[in-house]
Amino acid sequence: MSLIQEKIAQAAGILRELDVPCWLTFVRETGMNGDPVMAFLAPSHLTWHSALLVMADGEAHAIVGEFERKTMEETGAYRQVEGHVQGAKAPLLEFLKSRNPSSIAVNYSADSEVCDGLTHGMFLTLQSWLNEIGFEGRLVSAERIISTLRARKTDEELSRMKTAISLTEDIFAGVGRFLAPGVTERDVAEHVAAAVRSGGLDLAWEAGTCPAVFTGPDTAGAHYSPTGRAVERGHIVNMDFGVKYRDYCADLQRTFYVLRDGESVAPAEVQRGFDTIVQSIEASRRALRPGVTGQSIDAVARTIITGAGYAEFPHALGHQVGRYAHDGTAILGPAWEKYGRRPFVPVDTGMVFTLEPRLTVPGYGVATVEEMVVVTPTGAEFLSGPQTTLVLVR
Repeated sequence: MSLIQEKIAQAAGILRELDVPCWLTFVRETGMNGDPVMAFLAPSHLTWHSALLVMADGEAHAIVGEFERKTMEETGAYRQVEGHVQGAKAPLLEFLKSRNPSSIAVNYSADSEVCDGLTHGMFLTLQSWLNEIGFEGRLVSAERIISTLRARKTDEELSRMKTAISLTEDIFAGVGRFLAPGVTERDVAEHVAAAVRSGGLDLAWEAGTCPAVFTGPDTAGAHYSPTGRAVERGHIVNMDFGVKYRDYCADLQRTFYVLRDGESVAPAEVQRGFDTIVQSIEASRRALRPGVTGQSIDAVARTIITGAGYAEFPHALGHQVGRYAHDGTAILGPAWEKYGRRPFVPVDTGMVFTLEPRLTVPGYGVATVEEMVVVTPTGAEFLSGPQTTLVLVR
Protein backbone atom coordinates (compact mmCIF):
# COMPACT_ATOMS: atom_id res chain seq x y z
CA MET A 1 0.00 0.00 0.00
CA SER A 2 1.35 3.44 -0.93
CA LEU A 3 1.63 6.23 1.59
CA ILE A 4 -1.22 8.09 -0.17
CA GLN A 5 -3.44 5.02 0.14
CA GLU A 6 -2.49 4.71 3.83
CA LYS A 7 -3.28 8.33 4.60
CA ILE A 8 -6.57 8.43 2.69
CA ALA A 9 -7.75 5.28 4.46
CA GLN A 10 -6.67 6.85 7.74
CA ALA A 11 -8.56 10.03 6.85
CA ALA A 12 -11.81 8.12 6.35
CA GLY A 13 -11.46 6.67 9.84
CA ILE A 14 -10.84 10.13 11.27
CA LEU A 15 -14.01 11.41 9.57
CA ARG A 16 -16.02 8.67 11.24
CA GLU A 17 -14.38 9.40 14.58
CA LEU A 18 -15.20 13.11 14.30
CA ASP A 19 -18.67 12.48 12.82
CA VAL A 20 -17.90 14.50 9.68
CA PRO A 21 -19.41 13.04 6.48
CA CYS A 22 -17.26 14.72 3.83
CA TRP A 23 -13.77 16.23 3.53
CA LEU A 24 -13.07 18.32 0.44
CA THR A 25 -9.63 19.64 -0.52
CA PHE A 26 -10.09 22.30 -3.20
CA VAL A 27 -6.95 23.44 -5.08
CA ARG A 28 -5.46 24.81 -8.27
CA GLU A 29 -1.88 25.38 -9.55
CA THR A 30 -0.43 23.60 -6.56
CA GLY A 31 3.10 23.90 -7.95
CA MET A 32 2.83 27.64 -7.40
CA ASN A 33 0.40 27.82 -4.51
CA GLY A 34 0.55 24.46 -2.80
CA ASP A 35 -1.57 23.19 0.04
CA PRO A 36 0.41 21.53 2.89
CA VAL A 37 -1.95 18.53 2.87
CA MET A 38 -1.48 17.74 -0.82
CA ALA A 39 1.39 15.30 -0.26
CA PHE A 40 -1.09 12.96 1.46
CA LEU A 41 -3.56 13.15 -1.43
CA ALA A 42 -1.69 13.39 -4.74
CA PRO A 43 1.70 12.28 -6.09
CA SER A 44 2.28 15.42 -8.15
CA HIS A 45 1.11 18.99 -8.63
CA LEU A 46 -2.38 19.69 -9.94
CA THR A 47 -2.87 22.46 -12.48
CA TRP A 48 -6.54 23.23 -12.91
CA HIS A 49 -9.32 23.56 -10.35
CA SER A 50 -9.36 20.18 -8.61
CA ALA A 51 -11.48 18.63 -5.87
CA LEU A 52 -10.22 15.73 -3.78
CA LEU A 53 -12.98 14.23 -1.64
CA VAL A 54 -12.83 11.67 1.15
CA MET A 55 -16.07 10.40 2.61
CA ALA A 56 -16.70 8.89 6.04
CA ASP A 57 -17.86 5.63 4.43
CA GLY A 58 -14.36 5.19 2.96
CA GLU A 59 -15.01 6.39 -0.58
CA ALA A 60 -12.38 8.67 -2.08
CA HIS A 61 -13.27 10.62 -5.21
CA ALA A 62 -11.01 12.91 -7.28
CA ILE A 63 -12.02 15.52 -9.82
CA VAL A 64 -8.98 16.83 -11.71
CA GLY A 65 -7.96 18.15 -15.09
CA GLU A 66 -8.12 15.47 -17.80
CA PHE A 67 -4.34 15.45 -18.32
CA GLU A 68 -3.84 14.63 -14.64
CA ARG A 69 -6.48 11.89 -14.44
CA LYS A 70 -4.10 9.02 -15.24
CA THR A 71 -1.58 10.06 -12.59
CA MET A 72 -4.29 10.16 -9.94
CA GLU A 73 -5.75 6.82 -11.03
CA GLU A 74 -2.35 5.16 -10.64
CA THR A 75 -2.26 6.00 -6.92
CA GLY A 76 -4.89 3.32 -6.39
CA ALA A 77 -6.29 5.51 -3.63
CA TYR A 78 -9.47 6.78 -5.34
CA ARG A 79 -12.57 4.77 -6.15
CA GLN A 80 -13.20 7.10 -9.06
CA VAL A 81 -11.13 9.79 -10.77
CA GLU A 82 -13.03 12.17 -13.05
CA GLY A 83 -11.04 14.18 -15.58
CA HIS A 84 -12.59 17.46 -16.65
CA VAL A 85 -11.88 19.50 -19.77
CA GLN A 86 -14.09 22.55 -19.43
CA GLY A 87 -14.18 22.88 -15.64
CA ALA A 88 -14.51 21.15 -12.28
CA LYS A 89 -17.76 22.80 -11.18
CA ALA A 90 -20.28 20.50 -12.85
CA PRO A 91 -18.73 17.18 -11.73
CA LEU A 92 -18.14 18.49 -8.21
CA LEU A 93 -21.72 19.70 -7.78
CA GLU A 94 -23.10 16.48 -9.26
CA PHE A 95 -21.07 14.39 -6.83
CA LEU A 96 -22.09 16.47 -3.82
CA LYS A 97 -25.76 16.40 -4.79
CA SER A 98 -25.60 12.61 -5.12
CA ARG A 99 -24.14 12.23 -1.62
CA ASN A 100 -25.89 15.19 0.06
CA PRO A 101 -23.46 15.53 3.02
CA SER A 102 -24.81 17.51 5.96
CA SER A 103 -21.46 19.31 6.26
CA ILE A 104 -18.39 19.66 4.05
CA ALA A 105 -15.04 20.15 5.77
CA VAL A 106 -12.68 22.17 3.60
CA ASN A 107 -9.02 23.10 3.78
CA TYR A 108 -9.02 26.34 5.78
CA SER A 109 -8.12 27.22 9.37
CA ALA A 110 -7.80 30.38 11.44
CA ASP A 111 -5.32 28.76 13.84
CA SER A 112 -3.08 26.32 11.97
CA GLU A 113 -0.97 27.01 8.90
CA VAL A 114 -0.71 23.30 8.04
CA CYS A 115 -4.51 23.22 7.63
CA ASP A 116 -4.97 26.53 5.82
CA GLY A 117 -4.17 25.90 2.17
CA LEU A 118 -7.40 27.26 0.71
CA THR A 119 -6.88 30.80 -0.57
CA HIS A 120 -9.55 33.42 -0.05
CA GLY A 121 -10.22 33.55 -3.78
CA MET A 122 -10.71 29.80 -3.97
CA PHE A 123 -13.00 29.93 -0.93
CA LEU A 124 -15.16 32.53 -2.68
CA THR A 125 -15.21 30.41 -5.83
CA LEU A 126 -16.29 27.34 -3.88
CA GLN A 127 -19.00 29.29 -2.09
CA SER A 128 -20.38 30.62 -5.36
CA TRP A 129 -20.48 27.13 -6.86
CA LEU A 130 -22.17 25.62 -3.82
CA ASN A 131 -24.67 28.46 -3.78
CA GLU A 132 -26.09 27.06 -7.01
CA ILE A 133 -27.24 23.91 -5.19
CA GLY A 134 -27.91 25.51 -1.80
CA PHE A 135 -24.89 23.92 -0.10
CA GLU A 136 -22.86 27.06 0.65
CA GLY A 137 -23.89 27.03 4.32
CA ARG A 138 -22.50 23.55 4.84
CA LEU A 139 -18.81 24.53 4.74
CA VAL A 140 -16.80 23.99 7.92
CA SER A 141 -13.08 24.00 8.67
CA ALA A 142 -11.18 20.75 8.10
CA GLU A 143 -8.60 21.71 10.74
CA ARG A 144 -9.36 18.83 13.11
CA ILE A 145 -9.27 16.30 10.26
CA ILE A 146 -6.03 17.56 8.75
CA SER A 147 -4.36 18.09 12.13
CA THR A 148 -5.17 14.53 13.18
CA LEU A 149 -4.09 13.10 9.82
CA ARG A 150 -0.72 14.85 10.06
CA ALA A 151 -0.29 13.96 13.72
CA ARG A 152 -0.99 10.23 13.67
CA LYS A 153 2.11 8.82 12.04
CA THR A 154 1.73 5.51 10.24
CA ASP A 155 4.38 2.80 10.54
CA GLU A 156 5.78 3.89 7.17
CA GLU A 157 6.04 7.50 8.26
CA LEU A 158 7.77 6.54 11.50
CA SER A 159 10.18 4.30 9.61
CA ARG A 160 11.22 7.19 7.39
CA MET A 161 11.62 9.50 10.38
CA LYS A 162 13.76 6.97 12.23
CA THR A 163 16.07 6.78 9.22
CA ALA A 164 16.28 10.59 9.04
CA ILE A 165 17.14 10.70 12.75
CA SER A 166 19.83 8.02 12.41
CA LEU A 167 21.45 9.84 9.48
CA THR A 168 21.35 13.11 11.43
CA GLU A 169 22.94 11.50 14.48
CA ASP A 170 25.76 10.11 12.32
CA ILE A 171 26.58 13.62 11.12
CA PHE A 172 26.46 14.98 14.67
CA ALA A 173 29.00 12.32 15.67
CA GLY A 174 31.28 13.62 12.93
CA VAL A 175 30.91 17.16 14.23
CA GLY A 176 32.10 16.02 17.65
CA ARG A 177 35.29 14.75 16.02
CA PHE A 178 35.70 17.86 13.86
CA LEU A 179 35.26 20.50 16.56
CA ALA A 180 38.47 22.09 17.82
CA PRO A 181 39.63 25.47 19.07
CA GLY A 182 40.07 27.85 16.16
CA VAL A 183 37.44 26.46 13.80
CA THR A 184 34.59 28.86 13.12
CA GLU A 185 30.85 28.40 13.14
CA ARG A 186 30.99 28.59 9.32
CA ASP A 187 33.70 25.91 9.25
CA VAL A 188 31.41 23.61 11.20
CA ALA A 189 28.50 24.38 8.87
CA GLU A 190 30.64 23.70 5.81
CA HIS A 191 31.79 20.41 7.32
CA VAL A 192 28.14 19.42 7.84
CA ALA A 193 27.19 20.56 4.32
CA ALA A 194 29.94 18.36 2.88
CA ALA A 195 28.62 15.37 4.84
CA VAL A 196 25.10 16.05 3.57
CA ARG A 197 26.32 16.25 -0.02
CA SER A 198 28.44 13.12 0.21
CA GLY A 199 25.48 11.21 1.58
CA GLY A 200 23.14 12.48 -1.14
CA LEU A 201 20.84 13.80 1.56
CA ASP A 202 18.36 16.67 1.80
CA LEU A 203 18.21 19.24 4.60
CA ALA A 204 15.21 19.35 6.90
CA TRP A 205 14.92 23.12 6.50
CA GLU A 206 16.60 25.97 4.59
CA ALA A 207 20.38 25.82 4.24
CA GLY A 208 20.98 29.25 5.79
CA THR A 209 20.21 27.94 9.27
CA CYS A 210 20.59 24.16 8.79
CA PRO A 211 22.83 23.71 10.59
CA ALA A 212 22.65 26.58 13.05
CA VAL A 213 25.91 26.70 15.04
CA PHE A 214 26.60 28.80 18.14
CA THR A 215 29.84 28.97 20.11
CA GLY A 216 30.40 30.71 23.42
CA PRO A 217 28.44 33.44 25.18
CA ASP A 218 26.49 36.34 23.63
CA THR A 219 25.37 34.64 20.41
CA ALA A 220 22.04 34.97 18.59
CA GLY A 221 21.15 31.65 20.23
CA ALA A 222 18.74 30.26 17.63
CA HIS A 223 17.39 30.65 14.08
CA TYR A 224 20.54 32.45 12.88
CA SER A 225 23.16 31.63 10.26
CA PRO A 226 26.66 30.48 11.29
CA THR A 227 29.20 33.29 11.56
CA GLY A 228 32.96 33.69 11.46
CA ARG A 229 33.10 33.49 15.25
CA ALA A 230 35.80 31.01 16.29
CA VAL A 231 35.43 28.19 18.78
CA GLU A 232 37.50 28.90 21.88
CA ARG A 233 38.50 26.88 24.91
CA GLY A 234 35.91 27.35 27.63
CA HIS A 235 33.07 27.69 25.10
CA ILE A 236 29.81 25.79 25.10
CA VAL A 237 29.01 24.95 21.47
CA ASN A 238 25.54 23.92 20.34
CA MET A 239 24.21 22.95 16.95
CA ASP A 240 20.67 22.63 15.54
CA PHE A 241 20.43 20.36 12.51
CA GLY A 242 18.41 17.73 10.69
CA VAL A 243 18.14 15.90 7.40
CA LYS A 244 15.12 14.80 5.42
CA TYR A 245 14.68 11.21 4.26
CA ARG A 246 11.98 10.37 1.73
CA ASP A 247 10.15 13.60 2.60
CA TYR A 248 10.27 13.15 6.41
CA CYS A 249 12.41 15.24 8.73
CA ALA A 250 14.66 14.98 11.74
CA ASP A 251 15.29 17.98 14.02
CA LEU A 252 17.93 17.58 16.73
CA GLN A 253 20.27 19.74 18.83
CA ARG A 254 23.43 18.69 20.61
CA THR A 255 25.72 20.50 23.06
CA PHE A 256 29.52 20.31 23.33
CA TYR A 257 32.04 21.82 25.74
CA VAL A 258 35.57 22.80 24.66
CA LEU A 259 37.97 22.03 27.48
CA ARG A 260 40.39 24.65 28.67
CA ASP A 261 44.07 23.78 29.07
CA GLY A 262 44.41 21.63 32.18
CA GLU A 263 40.73 20.66 32.28
CA SER A 264 39.69 17.03 32.01
CA VAL A 265 36.03 17.64 32.85
CA ALA A 266 33.63 20.53 32.29
CA PRO A 267 33.42 23.21 34.99
CA ALA A 268 30.77 22.52 37.62
CA GLU A 269 28.49 25.32 36.40
CA VAL A 270 28.59 24.01 32.81
CA GLN A 271 27.91 20.44 33.90
CA ARG A 272 25.09 21.59 36.18
CA GLY A 273 23.44 23.48 33.32
CA PHE A 274 23.70 20.50 30.98
CA ASP A 275 22.40 18.09 33.63
CA THR A 276 19.44 20.39 34.28
CA ILE A 277 18.56 20.24 30.59
CA VAL A 278 18.73 16.44 30.54
CA GLN A 279 16.62 16.22 33.70
CA SER A 280 13.95 18.49 32.27
CA ILE A 281 13.76 16.48 29.02
CA GLU A 282 13.38 13.18 30.81
CA ALA A 283 10.76 14.53 33.21
CA SER A 284 8.68 16.01 30.40
CA ARG A 285 8.98 12.81 28.36
CA ARG A 286 7.69 10.80 31.31
CA ALA A 287 4.71 13.16 31.67
CA LEU A 288 3.84 13.09 27.96
CA ARG A 289 0.92 10.81 27.04
CA PRO A 290 -2.34 10.90 25.08
CA GLY A 291 -4.95 13.29 26.42
CA VAL A 292 -2.67 15.75 28.21
CA THR A 293 -2.26 19.29 26.92
CA GLY A 294 0.98 20.71 25.61
CA GLN A 295 0.84 23.51 28.16
CA SER A 296 1.06 21.00 31.02
CA ILE A 297 4.11 19.25 29.52
CA ASP A 298 5.88 22.55 28.84
CA ALA A 299 5.28 23.49 32.48
CA VAL A 300 7.11 20.35 33.66
CA ALA A 301 10.34 21.31 31.93
CA ARG A 302 9.93 25.04 32.55
CA THR A 303 9.50 24.50 36.29
CA ILE A 304 12.68 22.41 36.49
CA ILE A 305 14.69 25.04 34.61
CA THR A 306 13.46 27.99 36.66
CA GLY A 307 13.56 25.98 39.88
CA ALA A 308 17.27 25.45 39.31
CA GLY A 309 17.73 29.22 39.16
CA TYR A 310 17.84 29.76 35.40
CA ALA A 311 15.70 32.11 33.35
CA GLU A 312 12.79 30.43 31.57
CA PHE A 313 13.42 29.58 27.94
CA PRO A 314 11.77 32.02 25.51
CA HIS A 315 10.00 29.46 23.33
CA ALA A 316 7.86 26.34 23.49
CA LEU A 317 9.35 23.16 24.88
CA GLY A 318 8.57 21.27 21.70
CA HIS A 319 6.84 21.17 18.35
CA GLN A 320 5.59 18.40 16.10
CA VAL A 321 7.82 17.05 13.32
CA GLY A 322 6.77 15.30 10.12
CA ARG A 323 7.09 16.32 6.50
CA TYR A 324 8.33 19.65 7.86
CA ALA A 325 10.66 20.28 10.77
CA HIS A 326 7.82 22.32 12.30
CA ASP A 327 4.67 20.36 11.51
CA GLY A 328 1.24 20.03 13.07
CA THR A 329 -1.17 22.04 15.16
CA ALA A 330 -0.60 20.87 18.75
CA ILE A 331 2.48 22.27 20.50
CA LEU A 332 4.16 21.68 23.85
CA GLY A 333 4.17 25.31 24.85
CA PRO A 334 3.01 27.95 27.30
CA ALA A 335 -0.19 29.96 27.01
CA TRP A 336 1.42 32.82 25.11
CA GLU A 337 -0.35 34.93 22.50
CA LYS A 338 1.87 33.75 19.64
CA TYR A 339 0.85 30.13 20.18
CA GLY A 340 -2.89 30.79 20.18
CA ARG A 341 -4.86 27.72 21.25
CA ARG A 342 -2.15 25.25 20.19
CA PRO A 343 -0.92 24.55 23.74
CA PHE A 344 -4.44 23.39 24.64
CA VAL A 345 -4.86 20.84 21.81
CA PRO A 346 -4.90 17.39 23.45
CA VAL A 347 -1.90 15.21 22.72
CA ASP A 348 -2.72 12.21 20.52
CA THR A 349 -1.13 8.80 19.94
CA GLY A 350 1.26 8.87 16.99
CA MET A 351 2.34 12.48 17.39
CA VAL A 352 6.08 13.09 17.07
CA PHE A 353 7.41 15.97 19.17
CA THR A 354 10.72 17.60 19.86
CA LEU A 355 11.74 18.28 23.46
CA GLU A 356 14.16 21.22 23.40
CA PRO A 357 14.59 23.29 26.58
CA ARG A 358 17.54 25.65 26.86
CA LEU A 359 19.37 27.72 29.42
CA THR A 360 22.28 30.11 29.53
CA VAL A 361 25.42 29.32 31.52
CA PRO A 362 26.87 32.82 32.10
CA GLY A 363 30.29 33.27 30.54
CA TYR A 364 30.15 29.96 28.67
CA GLY A 365 27.17 29.94 26.31
CA VAL A 366 23.82 28.24 25.82
CA ALA A 367 23.21 24.63 26.86
CA THR A 368 20.44 22.99 24.88
CA VAL A 369 19.54 19.52 23.73
CA GLU A 370 16.74 18.66 21.31
CA GLU A 371 15.36 15.14 21.23
CA MET A 372 12.52 13.57 19.26
CA VAL A 373 9.85 11.40 20.85
CA VAL A 374 6.74 9.60 19.63
CA VAL A 375 3.57 9.45 21.71
CA THR A 376 2.39 5.88 22.37
CA PRO A 377 -0.91 4.70 23.85
CA THR A 378 0.70 4.67 27.31
CA GLY A 379 3.36 7.40 27.21
CA ALA A 380 6.17 8.61 24.98
CA GLU A 381 9.31 6.92 23.65
CA PHE A 382 12.54 8.39 22.34
CA LEU A 383 13.05 8.16 18.60
CA SER A 384 16.48 9.76 18.89
CA GLY A 385 19.30 8.38 20.99
CA PRO A 386 19.11 10.90 23.86
CA GLN A 387 22.21 12.91 24.67
CA THR A 388 22.77 12.34 28.38
CA THR A 389 26.52 13.06 28.44
CA LEU A 390 28.12 16.38 27.63
CA VAL A 391 30.46 15.94 24.66
CA LEU A 392 33.91 17.17 25.65
CA VAL A 393 36.17 18.64 22.98
CA ARG A 394 39.87 18.48 23.79
